[in-house]
Amino acid sequence: MRRQNIVFLLMLMLAFPSSVFAGSINTVSIISKTASGLSCLQWRAIGACFWLRCSWFSCRVKVSLKVGHYNPDLVVSAYNELGGNPWREVSATLGRVQKSTAGTLLTSLLGVSVGSAGNRTEGSRHREHRNMIYREADAIGHPIGTINRIISLGGLACPSQATPFVPYFQSSLDALSWRTEIPETFYPASVIPGMREMGSWPAYTWGSLYPRTGWNTQTDEPKAAAIIAQRVGDIVTRRGQAHVYMSLSGSPSYSGKIWPPGPLVERNSRSGKWQMLTPRTDRSCSTFGTNDLTSVAGWGGGKVDSGGDYAWNLWRPYKCCRRRGQLFLFSVNWMPYP
Repeated sequence: MRRQNIVFLLMLMLAFPSSVFAGSINTVSIISKTASGLSCLQWRAIGACFWLRCSWFSCRVKVSLKVGHYNPDLVVSAYNELGGNPWREVSATLGRVQKSTAGTLLTSLLGVSVGSAGNRTEGSRHREHRNMIYREADAIGHPIGTINRIISLGGLACPSQATPFVPYFQSSLDALSWRTEIPETFYPASVIPGMREMGSWPAYTWGSLYPRTGWNTQTDEPKAAAIIAQRVGDIVTRRGQAHVYMSLSGSPSYSGKIWPPGPLVERNSRSGKWQMLTPRTDRSCSTFGTNDLTSVAGWGGGKVDSGGDYAWNLWRPYKCCRRRGQLFLFSVNWMPYP
């Protein structure tokens, strides 16, 4: 079924030229920008795997190289308008569906206008919140995953858990939770200060990871978008969350042995890290929530998009080794990874 979805999306992308649709990046530029950040890969030969290989008359132990590296699993976008993903081909395909179906649902159930986004005024009294920022968000399987799967056949790369072009999260489909904050508001991390903060609370913080919705009060727009991206990554790398999404977990199809990454954790590069694609292309990866109090420009300096559109690669660490026998015995590491 996933292969059919990919073929369908590719056919739509070819049928509708990307130049017709709004968006600051396309599939080709995403691949190019990802290649410019190869320092994020951090490929290492980290150990060896031992396999039992048997024939009709004897059995032998075979050894294969164990490697570790980061994969760009997802393109995570935070943007203003429903259906306005900055990835042009996604906006041309999924964006139309979002506007036609999710827009009707939002209007009928929540009384929300399809075009309402960005800096939102909440409440009718002056004492209520007047600076809430809202963003739509998507998490789409990275297009480079197809190339990665081919390279992994040689045993020097690990396949990604993500399938290229597959939507793992769309805030339009998760509208009830993403906009109303139910049941997110009832989690302890949503009400207890200092839990799951993107920073080192109380010294400094960008904001709380919870509630994992499209709303926050961060005055620095790039940071507000980064918080949204972190929330999406937190959801899709876990199972059983109270959201409408596809979980990015389990072991991908691979002929050898693979150790996929665990859930994403804020400010922990060993669980995953981010590479900005737009509005500025980063050639390296980092985590969100860094201390920029002593910086003149701040973390968001030079990263503000006039249209409020932001996108990042989410890189996550994998370990694997190529199959050399019928039975995997064990593995040894001569260095920790990641």
